[in-house]
Amino acid sequence: MTLNPLIQEILAALPDGLDPVEGLTPEQFRAVYNEQTTAIQGEEVASVENLTFPGPGGVDLPVRVFTPDGADDPAPVTVYYHGGGWVIGSVETHDAECRALANRTRTVVVSVDYRLAPEHPYPAAPDDCYAAVCHVVARADELRVDPGRLAVAGDSAGGNLATVVALMARDRGGPTIGYQMLIYPCCDIDPDRWPSMTENGTGYLLTESTVRWFYRHYVGAERFVDEPYAAPIRVTDLSGLPPAQVVTAEFDPLRDEGAAYARALAGAGVDTHYECASGLVHGFWGFADVVPAAGAVRDAACARLVAALA
Repeated sequence: MTLNPLIQEILAALPDGLDPVEGLTPEQFRAVYNEQTTAIQGEEVASVENLTFPGPGGVDLPVRVFTPDGADDPAPVTVYYHGGGWVIGSVETHDAECRALANRTRTVVVSVDYRLAPEHPYPAAPDDCYAAVCHVVARADELRVDPGRLAVAGDSAGGNLATVVALMARDRGGPTIGYQMLIYPCCDIDPDRWPSMTENGTGYLLTESTVRWFYRHYVGAERFVDEPYAAPIRVTDLSGLPPAQVVTAEFDPLRDEGAAYARALAGAGVDTHYECASGLVHGFWGFADVVPAAGAVRDAACARLVAALA
């Protein structure tokens, strides 16, 4: 397949893409990313509320709660973890994506502002993300959500965190998660293992050098495979996890590890849907309103979540 023409136009308008990052501090990279993403106008929803949960170690954990029009009372709930390589991103940068997710799934979306590396390296992010889903269940009545219809979702590093939270919930005896939506997830921390890292490592928005930069800031190394809550594809037993969908992009450095994780889930008996979005790049959900092919993939993924929580 060839790169989607509209994606080509978007990339041409971003001459540096997400590079060069090697000369940037995390604070500088966050500022660049925030400028690129927070100007996007999201859809209207019935309500948006900023809350805090008690976080690990007594640190407040901010969340943003999106309630769509027409939601059940109590509503199904999706706990969402933003992407950004565990180093950049926030509830602000993914506000538009969460609004769209809420509207298309009629779930209350709880977006989690987990702690970022390198100030808070692994395992701070998964610890925060697991704490958030536990608080959502504990405060279900207050949030007017149904803990029996609970999904976790995320994009990129957030997809990693979503499936890691599902693993933690299985290993720690709860809460019960009904579905996991993994959008171009990072499933390994070993950039030399996967051919797509090289094949798609330059020219397609997310670059191999950026991925390596994220890894170094998150776990202190470019290869980190001994902690399954960092690299979930290294988990020896994936059985007992919630049904999942894994959506990758054809021109994404993370494509191959996402596909391999989907195969591993299915091989462990987990009901798994896998799709590789033709002609698209990492981060395409952010272009879903201007690239019809991206919007179609997003909407189909949302429909699968709806069906899973019905």
